[in-house]
Amino acid sequence: MTEVFHALGLHLHQPLGNLVSLHNSSEPWEAKQILWCYDRITRMLDQYWDVARLHLSFSGTLLKQLEDPGVRETFAEVVDIPDFMHRFRCANIEYVGSGLFHPVYPLTPAADWDAQTDWWKGLGRSQLGRDHFNGFWPPEMGFCMEMIPMLARHGFKYVLVDSIYIKPKREMRWEETRYRPYLARFGGAEIIVVPRDRDLSNAQLSGLDPGWFQNEIHERTKHCDFPALVTTWTDGENGGWFRTSQVESGFWGFFYKPILDRYRAGTLGFTPIHISEYLRRFPPTEEVEVHRGAWNNEHHWGGDFTQWTGSLLQKKGWDELKKASDYYWQVKKKFDAQADKLANADEIRRLIVQAYDHLLTAETSCNFYWGSRWVHRSFDGMEQTYHLLDTAVKKMQTTN
Repeated sequence: MTEVFHALGLHLHQPLGNLVSLHNSSEPWEAKQILWCYDRITRMLDQYWDVARLHLSFSGTLLKQLEDPGVRETFAEVVDIPDFMHRFRCANIEYVGSGLFHPVYPLTPAADWDAQTDWWKGLGRSQLGRDHFNGFWPPEMGFCMEMIPMLARHGFKYVLVDSIYIKPKREMRWEETRYRPYLARFGGAEIIVVPRDRDLSNAQLSGLDPGWFQNEIHERTKHCDFPALVTTWTDGENGGWFRTSQVESGFWGFFYKPILDRYRAGTLGFTPIHISEYLRRFPPTEEVEVHRGAWNNEHHWGGDFTQWTGSLLQKKGWDELKKASDYYWQVKKKFDAQADKLANADEIRRLIVQAYDHLLTAETSCNFYWGSRWVHRSFDGMEQTYHLLDTAVKKMQTTN
């Protein structure tokens, strides 16, 4: 009989500064609901420590807010952020890496991929209590094959991709492209790609019956002649399904608890598992390619990135980000070549680092997700980038 495993993942993300912004708005209740979502996770897992297997992807912009003393003080009467962050560090959760400022990697200048990734790893280690992250969650599930060498350099063993983008090298059955990890190679590097079932993930996002889910997994995997890995991954704090204060009618009480109760009773039909454990037991050997694309959202299917590139202003923003990134690397190269000869090298270095921080912040996907409404935030960040870099160049010239 075919073994069937389920890997459950939740993506937790807030735009930079959004929690305090919501708190100061006319509807502060939304910020409270979001924070209660985070506080609830480990409390639910504690009841099922023996069988619960959960994956979490934290955006860097959310982690930066949760470590901020000002944010912690602002919401101290709502939730104890240091307490639930401590519980996250101690919980049996498989955390996966991401990009610091939640960039859509295929749209972002490739020269900045390493920094977005490495800076997230540093923040993730300090906030989540892990020395290493086996998996990688591309923000917005935006993936392209060109990312593979970068991910391999940073030590990631697997990356989540949307199942509809798997491109087989042979004729494959429907279930093979959805429930089996594969190897993908580019530029002499390789990584394991783990397909996320788009249909079941859509169901997980907005409310689903545990019995329906149990039967659906059975029907979808009944013809598998290999150990099937069903991977579902959604946002973990958006919508009433996750935010409701009536836990018994939401994701955790109505769906997740019954699923684990049935597994304990031996009636579930599939096994919750961490992806790293599955890959250790069943390492993939077959190679595929992956089409460029992102996950679906309420308005677009993701394959053409229209959500982030559809308007003229969005397109202009991406063009300007490429120019700003090129300028940063030109200035940095010039500085590195003469730093030893500059009396004010430390001051100039600080200006360049600050400029890069503004640039990486400008690359956040949220600046482009809402049509043209937030693109000005990216332009504001780029203006700061240019100002700081121009100042650094002038100081280098003055010194010479």
